[in-house]
Amino acid sequence: MQEIDKSISFDGRDIRLKIGLLAPQAGGSVLIGSGDTAVLVTATRSSAREGIDFLPLTVDYEERLYAAGRIPGSFQRREGRPPEKAILTGRLIDRPLRPLFPNWLRDDIQVVATTVSLDPDVPPDVLAVTGASIATLLAQIPFQGPMAAVRVGLVGDEFIINPTYAEIEKGELDLVVAGSPDGVVMVEAGANQLPEADIIEAIDFGYEAVRDLIQAQRDIIAELGLELVTAEPPVIDTTLEDFIRSRTTGEIKGILSQFELGKTRRDAALDALQATVAQEIADRADDDAIKVAATADPKALPKVFKAVTKSLMRRQIVEDGVRVDGRKLDEVRQVSCRAGVLPPRVHGSGLFQRGLTQVMSVVTLGTPGDAQELDDLHPDEQKRYLHHYNFPPYSVGETRPMRSPGRREIGHGALAERALVPVLPPKDAFPYVLRVVSEVLSSDGSTSMGSVCGSTLSLMDAGVPISKPVSGAAMGLIKEGDEIRVLTDIQGLEDFLGDMDFKVAGTDSGITALQMDMKITGLDMGTIAKAIEQARPARLHILEKMMAAIDQPRGDLSKFAPRLLTFRIDPSDIGMVIGPGGKTIKGIVEETGAKIDIEDSGLVTVSSNDGEKAKRAAQIVQNMTRKIEVGSVFVGKVTRTIPIGAFVEFLPGKEGMIHISQLADRRVGKVEDVVAVGDEVIIKVREIDNRGRINLTRLGIHPDEAAAARDAAEAAAT
Repeated sequence: MQEIDKSISFDGRDIRLKIGLLAPQAGGSVLIGSGDTAVLVTATRSSAREGIDFLPLTVDYEERLYAAGRIPGSFQRREGRPPEKAILTGRLIDRPLRPLFPNWLRDDIQVVATTVSLDPDVPPDVLAVTGASIATLLAQIPFQGPMAAVRVGLVGDEFIINPTYAEIEKGELDLVVAGSPDGVVMVEAGANQLPEADIIEAIDFGYEAVRDLIQAQRDIIAELGLELVTAEPPVIDTTLEDFIRSRTTGEIKGILSQFELGKTRRDAALDALQATVAQEIADRADDDAIKVAATADPKALPKVFKAVTKSLMRRQIVEDGVRVDGRKLDEVRQVSCRAGVLPPRVHGSGLFQRGLTQVMSVVTLGTPGDAQELDDLHPDEQKRYLHHYNFPPYSVGETRPMRSPGRREIGHGALAERALVPVLPPKDAFPYVLRVVSEVLSSDGSTSMGSVCGSTLSLMDAGVPISKPVSGAAMGLIKEGDEIRVLTDIQGLEDFLGDMDFKVAGTDSGITALQMDMKITGLDMGTIAKAIEQARPARLHILEKMMAAIDQPRGDLSKFAPRLLTFRIDPSDIGMVIGPGGKTIKGIVEETGAKIDIEDSGLVTVSSNDGEKAKRAAQIVQNMTRKIEVGSVFVGKVTRTIPIGAFVEFLPGKEGMIHISQLADRRVGKVEDVVAVGDEVIIKVREIDNRGRINLTRLGIHPDEAAAARDAAEAAAT
């Protein structure tokens, strides 16, 4: 293939494309970069597998630590299971790409994005999304693109395209917008309680840049003499579909209009109708065209029946403005909230239910040493807030093997985490590491937003001083021709048969997280704005129900939660506290039973389930690092004697000498005549010489100074 280098500029920030140089046997490949970040993206297509009735698209995002000049820290010194950030980036690529492939395509398609060089200022994820579109076009796979993505930041009052990591960190917004020629196809955002109007403006601002990237891709395809492949779907025999539609339309309409049925009975009625139709077809003559069509593909009947149900449900919403459960388009299901549903052995718990969706979230308060160490290309080295999401099979009334969390579980947990981070207390005010686990106990749509609500309840139950409670709602969309209906609080069937899943989370002040996924090829800004604005009253309604259960964080932590004491020491004293091979700090831990974490900045956190043990360990460390001043009075213990004096340890690790002339207010002939090893003595710091040696005295100590020293020693001992 002809080698092409192309550069696109956004406010002085270039995106570079190199085509025709790397991976020549891939269907299509591009090296896309900005700054020193470079991502190799390939797209490859192979023949369809027999019996496949879905699009077998696989999207993999690979991080190589050599991209940042690092060697993996694992035992084998090579990359293993993808870190969470890599899994989320893979999802970020997949979500805008998938709806742009024709729904009739059955060929195996694999997109692989590999970060091969990393600029610490330039995130690779949005580059990989745009690169996936370019590689797909070059591979000549049927595709309703081009598609591109940009990141939008907000620093001060200015929106920025593709901000650096530092600008994202100090800004109020981290928004990714992906779009096609037909409109916005994916949104992912974290925000610091921004108003809806600002979010809408940011999405519109980002889509303007997306359009430039789409045009650049068209130019490249034209320069290479290629065409945008939009192959026609195969001709399908409609004999079976026509029969099922005519046979079942009336009965399906009747089932969908019985709002009192509920999900379980409605599904059972539809299954019974499908079984009846299947039996009727089986009873037909073997040469009957309808039976031949159904027998040729065993999956044809359920697939067609689902398509008919989908079209009738959508028509009911568009034409009658009524949903399958009888709700209006902007109505929220019944909401129930509880806090403290589990015994206090767990540090906090909350139960949130909306319709049939039920999520229980549980909080654990940990010490700084419990923070998650990150071994990936992201600049953050640790996470102190962890949100994990579990989706067991019983939540949808199914049975299947229990596996480790998949991409969906990781993605939903990350979205809930993002929604809550803006309201968490800063580390210096609340030094705990926080882990929230959301257990989906029943699922009928929008479990991720249920996780946000349940987790807010559990955090307040745990006594975490969040600045504001956060709620969330999922918005849906039905688009039939020019008719568009936005749905509030979609349930499972509406998500499955609808065109959009738009999750919006935030406080009463503004939005903290967004995630929009489409099943159509794009959406105009007017509809996006309507969905965001329609979500606000729903969020506030849910928030009101949550506040009725618990309106503020509890004043006390669980008695089973660790107690933390924090203070600072001089960083130069860290080595002394740790001791050779960790001997000193291990000794303190063994003596007190408390856990001690020391950061490079000198921040010390002492933790224990017993507050008194934590105080004891803190006192020892503080005494060890206390700055000794001339005139200070202490209670010490004689550790050894020599002919000219006695050595006294008056603080842990701090020792000084009393010269024989300073032992008593009379002449002393022999040190042992006055003190012996093990004696407790009150001493004053007389001098610190230029070599740091501490000279002590027993003379000139006022009775009040002696009493204060004894009190301090007793407090430290207890």
